Amino acid sequence: MKSWLAAYVRLYHEKKTRDRLTAMGIESFLPVQEEIHQWSDRRKKIERVVIPMMIFVHVDPAERAEVLTLSSVSRYMVLRGQSTPAVIPDEQMERFRFMLDYSPEAVEMCSAPLAPGDAVKVIKGPLAGLEGELITVNGKSKVAVRLDMLGCAHVDVPIGFVEKRGEGMEGQKNKKTKEIQKTKEIQKTKETLKTKGIQKRRQQEEKAVR
Repeated sequence: MKSWLAAYVRLYHEKKTRDRLTAMGIESFLPVQEEIHQWSDRRKKIERVVIPMMIFVHVDPAERAEVLTLSSVSRYMVLRGQSTPAVIPDEQMERFRFMLDYSPEAVEMCSAPLAPGDAVKVIKGPLAGLEGELITVNGKSKVAVRLDMLGCAHVDVPIGFVEKRGEGMEGQKNKKTKEIQKTKEIQKTKETLKTKGIQKRRQQEEKAVR
């Protein structure tokens, strides 16, 4: 069975390592984003490595050993107190890859601990369908995807492009039901006040007749 592992590589050897692994028939994922760099006389599209000195590999036990035969790979990420490489859940990798593939904005990594945010789903824009957390970084709202042991990958997303998880069709139905109930309560209150007003006027008229 294959698992996603994180391997440390020599600085500036990330792309070469990716190409070597591809040639070996080993599935890998190097988090990169295309950026346009502007110079005074020209513009150039480059690949920015999002997590320097690291590459992810999807390997079985035999392939795991093969990866370490490359001189540019030093070791696998291992949890403290453990002896075997740390496995990154498939779901986390899928969300991370989706974010990198479709985000028009720069994806950044934050290794510092971040307080848990509301579970949200992006409902508009290129990242529609992405599920993550709504967090605040330097006063800005961002959608984050947590990666065990690595921290958070986060990106700017307009607040109007996300909804809290559970506020899809079912949540909208509940919201509409509450609005209808509130409208009925307001109407009932108005009718009650109207009835009391009529009764009060009648009492006043009866007193005037006497």
